[in-house]
Amino acid sequence: MSRAFVKENDDAPEAPQPDIPVGSAPNLVTERGAGLILERIAGLRRALEGLAEQEAEPLRRELRYWEARRASMRLLRQDPGAGAVGFGTEVVVRRPEGLQTLRIVGEDEADPLRGLLAWTSPLARALDEAEPGEIVDFEAGGRTTPLEILSVRPL
Repeated sequence: MSRAFVKENDDAPEAPQPDIPVGSAPNLVTERGAGLILERIAGLRRALEGLAEQEAEPLRRELRYWEARRASMRLLRQDPGAGAVGFGTEVVVRRPEGLQTLRIVGEDEADPLRGLLAWTSPLARALDEAEPGEIVDFEAGGRTTPLEILSVRPL
């Protein structure tokens, strides 16, 4: 191929990926969530050992994210006497489909399919400060679902 048809920057190395964005909400964590962040950092550091520069960059990018999350984490423990839904609580709700147990946790610990809701999620916000016996109407997807709070306990 003639050099006339090759861009000069074809041989240039790829531009580095920008850092993974860190959310703007306070980084509240449970004890479990703090442990998960520390485990993730340790695992990434182990994985970086002996890697070539080019192979290491994606892991370094991820490590920068988790180190920023560690630096900003705020361990928050729920008051054992608190009877309302909030960060660091487990709440059992009755939905039209049946009972569901939800845990209100930090953003990095969230896993909605396992019932771990980020405290910043719409459902966690709708349940915030509700107490056993209350019914909360949760709106999502154009429909309203009544959620009866059956119990609340600290994690």
